[in-house]
This record gives sequence, C-alpha cells and structure tokens, in this order.
Amino acid sequence: MTTPDTAARRALGACAVLMVGALALTACGGSSNTQNDEKGAKGDKGTAQSSSAEIAISAKNGSTGASINSTGVKVGDGTLTGVRMSVAGTGQDVPGAMAANGVSWKPKEQLERGTKYEIAAKAKDADGRSVAAKSVFTTVSKANSFVGTYTPDDGTTVGVGMPVSFGFDRAISDKKAVQSHITVTSSNGQQVVGHWFGSQRLDFRPEEYWKAGSKVTMKIDLDGVEGANGVTGVQEKTVSFTVGRSQVSTVDADTQTMRVVRDGATVKTVPISTGSAEFTTYNGQMVISEKHKKIRMDSRTVALANAYDIPDVPDAMRLTQSGTFIHGNYWYNTANPPFGRQGTSHGCVGLRDVKGGQGDTPAKWFYDSSLVGDVVIVKNSPDKTVAPDNGLNGWNLSWNEWVAGSAAGTS
Repeated sequence: MTTPDTAARRALGACAVLMVGALALTACGGSSNTQNDEKGAKGDKGTAQSSSAEIAISAKNGSTGASINSTGVKVGDGTLTGVRMSVAGTGQDVPGAMAANGVSWKPKEQLERGTKYEIAAKAKDADGRSVAAKSVFTTVSKANSFVGTYTPDDGTTVGVGMPVSFGFDRAISDKKAVQSHITVTSSNGQQVVGHWFGSQRLDFRPEEYWKAGSKVTMKIDLDGVEGANGVTGVQEKTVSFTVGRSQVSTVDADTQTMRVVRDGATVKTVPISTGSAEFTTYNGQMVISEKHKKIRMDSRTVALANAYDIPDVPDAMRLTQSGTFIHGNYWYNTANPPFGRQGTSHGCVGLRDVKGGQGDTPAKWFYDSSLVGDVVIVKNSPDKTVAPDNGLNGWNLSWNEWVAGSAAGTS
C-alpha cells in the first residue's frame, strides 16, 4: 500500500486555478505584487506605456492555503524571462521547469504542506517591455488537509479480486464530495462503484471480479475538495494498474484440499491444513493483500497469548487484516495426520514447506504462482464468513449491498 505526503501521491489545498490562454489569466495573478520594469513609448496623449505582458502567480500573495499541486506561474501576452522559487527565509531554491514556449513555469516536485514559499517572476511583451511579479504564500497545513493512502500502486499487475482501496487520514463527513472526485474505470467497460466502510475507508470494485487483462485507471482529483469542515484534499494524480490472468483458489475445510483454478482450468489440487476445531478458519472470499517470502508470526499480536512465535514463516500471503494468512509450514508436527487430513492451525491455511521456503514444495509453488489481488475462497469451515472490511474482502457483500454503501450513486 502506498502512502502519500511528500511523495508522488500527495497533494493539497486550494487556490484559484489559472485558466489557460494568453489573456485569460485571472484570480490569483492580480493579487501578486506586480510592477513594470521599463517605460515604453508614449501614447497619443503622452502617457507612458507599460508592458502588455501580465504575470499570474497561482498562489495569492499572503495566502495560507495554497495548493502543493497547482502552484505555478503563467504569463499572458508575453514570455517569461525568469522565475525563482524558494523556501521563505532559508534561501533554499525549489527546482522548476519552464514550458518550451516560455508562457508557464511550475515546480518539478510537489510542494510540502504547511511551508512558506516565495516566487519572483519576470516577463517581457513582444516589444521588449518588462514586467515583474512576486508572491509570498504558505501551503495548506496538515491540520486543514487530508490524504488517502491507496492500493494498488501505479504500474503494478494484480489479481482479478484486487479492489481499489483508499484509507484517509482524517474522518470524511462529506463522503459524496470525496467519492465524486475519485473515478475508477476499466478498459473492459465494467461498471465500478465505490463503497464506504465507515468514515475513513472507501473501496471500489465491479460487480464481478475484474476481467483478466483489463487496464484499470483511477483518477484522483481531490486537490481542494472539502471532505470535512475546513479540511480539504491534497491529492491530484492518475494511477493505472493491470489485471493479470485470473486465479481463484478454493480451500475446502471438509476435504483439507485447495483447488487452484487459473483462467477457468484447474491447474493443481494441493493438500492443506486449515484451523483446528478450537481455532477455526474464516469462510468466504479473501483477497491476497500482501506477499512475504519470510515473516515473523507472533500469537501475542492476535490476542492468542503465547501460543506461538515463529520468526521465519516462509511463503506467507495475507488474507485478512486480523491475521489470517495462507503460508508455508515447516514445523508441522509429524505426530499429526499429514497435510490434507486434518486442520491443526490457529486459523491460517497452511501448506507443506521447508525452512527457508526454497524447496520443491506446495507452499513455494503456490507462492510463486500467486499475485497480490488473487482470490482465495474458504468453504465448509465451522467459522463465520469473514467481514468484508477485514482485509480487502468486499466481495463478501452482494452487489446490492455494495451499491447501498455508495455516497455518489452508481454513475
């Protein structure tokens, strides 16, 4: 899962947006401190002519809620001859890029939240007359903004069950406004709808699993969107990921086997061990959300006292946030029936493995064959169905239930 803030997926508050066009520069530009550097020829009435170039700095001079995404400089009826941006009071320059035609400039990186900046710009009109402008402003603060950590990451390839999931760092009260500014579309035309789990999580999925080979694009347009009273979004980004082949694996707690189906055909059936009678495994559709070649598992982190503490569980893939994994098991008690006969775990799904996870084992094969986003279905366990918000497991809601949790309808 990807975190924003100063990286590519963070953004921030609002200031007036500059309209593109030679003479359509409006709003914040007029509030910058602007002056003509040179006097031109006199007009018919003998008055000095100033430069016709007009500089517009998107962040208003003196403002305290400027955007970290859209702050920049544009000029109408002229070209920029120089722009310097710096962190106020430090002299630290902010690198920027000038457009090839010289009519705009913007920072190369996202700005920091809650930081004071200075911009000084110069431009000339067609007759060589100069004009200058400057602005000192502060970007939106963390206290007055929100960000969403989202998954999957840009450019990744995931399984057919992978939802788009946002976790916001502030409670959202205007869910409709926020959801309306996040759009998720599939190249295969599947309808995608958002569903809120509480006030800080928003997931998107189609009615059925993604179609294999789809390209899914999410457009995040939250910069300046008010999600709660006085709290605005700071993200503006387009992210795309690819859906790989279809793999859905079904664990049957009755037979203690798992059948792996890829693109509609069974590729392998492997013996497994589900939870014991005391520590049963959840039923339901679960999505692989993480993969770990090796991970420590400590029962104290899941409220099971000192039942186990294994520092090097191999070939482990997370199925729920509460601690259910499908993983390799090299410590299996040989006094127990072999894999495929009896559930003996503390609720996870275990597969035969060797220490280090490097052997020719069912666990290594399944790990190597799986993607984040693949679906693992557990059936015939005496336990309940997993909660849809326990991990990325919203598939356990019917489509009607899913749509009912949308704040922005189904469009």
